[in-house]
Amino acid sequence: METNEKFLYEYLNNASPTGFEASGQQIWLDYIRPFVDDYFTDAYGTAVGVINPKADFKVVIEAHADEISWFVNYITPEGYIYVIRNGGSDHMIAPSMRVNIHTDDKVVPGVFGWPAIHVRDKAKEETPKMENIFIDVGARSKDEVLEMGIYVGCVVTFKDELTDLNNKFYSGRALDNRIGGYMIAEVARKIREEKVELPFGLYVVNAVQEEIGLRGAEMIAASIKPNIALITDVCHDTTAPMYNKITSGDYTAGNGPVLTCGAAVHKKLLDLIIDSAKKRDIPFQRSASSRSTGTDTDAFAYSNGGVPSALISLPLKYMHTTVETASKKDIEHVIALMIGFLDDFDQKFDFRYVK
Repeated sequence: METNEKFLYEYLNNASPTGFEASGQQIWLDYIRPFVDDYFTDAYGTAVGVINPKADFKVVIEAHADEISWFVNYITPEGYIYVIRNGGSDHMIAPSMRVNIHTDDKVVPGVFGWPAIHVRDKAKEETPKMENIFIDVGARSKDEVLEMGIYVGCVVTFKDELTDLNNKFYSGRALDNRIGGYMIAEVARKIREEKVELPFGLYVVNAVQEEIGLRGAEMIAASIKPNIALITDVCHDTTAPMYNKITSGDYTAGNGPVLTCGAAVHKKLLDLIIDSAKKRDIPFQRSASSRSTGTDTDAFAYSNGGVPSALISLPLKYMHTTVETASKKDIEHVIALMIGFLDDFDQKFDFRYVK
């Protein structure tokens, strides 16, 4: 296994829940450090690698590091644990899932329990909801749970690891959006190894707390004050059963990066990215966002008096599950498109719509 794929597996398999991203950020920073001239982190854990830190013109390429998770919210006298969401966690997939409960000094295993099929009433069968999903850690009392180091506020992540499907796809938890962190790290690696000379500063940003409102991007945009920003995130592959293409659009994992039109996406920057894709025969798909993109693009675009920003998305099957699935080919195409754009970009380009 090549070094970059070892990094991918280590990084994706590590837990980095929203607000508790430090261990994953350390893995990412350790990997990217040889490929950048400088790096820094902020108070909440966003990590930034910088190429050409003395340059006046600043280009950001960005992903977010955090994954959805749960918080311990209530421990019953009998030792069962009820949770609340940390980000957009899916209650429907919880029953029978294995979990890790992150305490101050260790990780405690648990399971989301569920009544056996034999005892459920088929006529009025309960579906999983926030009020009835619960975790069992093998304890018989609240005191026993507390003795294990578990308390209200402990963060809980699903226990699931990255796998390969048919040599064409990666499948696992937290591809949303640590796969983006992998892709921007690979951009930095290839720029360094291929000796690409950039005339501007490149800020490779792995932001925290996207899943609860784009908060890490909001903070780091104010710190860096970039001139332009390229954001990577995921969007839905809508080819699987039960997706509605009329409402969710038509996107296929394997058919290339998805480029979004929308108010926050600067049209001139988007056109430059499309030109770079066409020049290199990189396939791409198009999407539209009605109001906001719902990604860190919005945070960068509306920062610092307005920063021309664009979104490059990776089509993803089964978002916010433990089997998020992305095409290896798409991942390579996103990396190639970002490098191609950076190679083509003229920092003297005038982004004004009206002159």
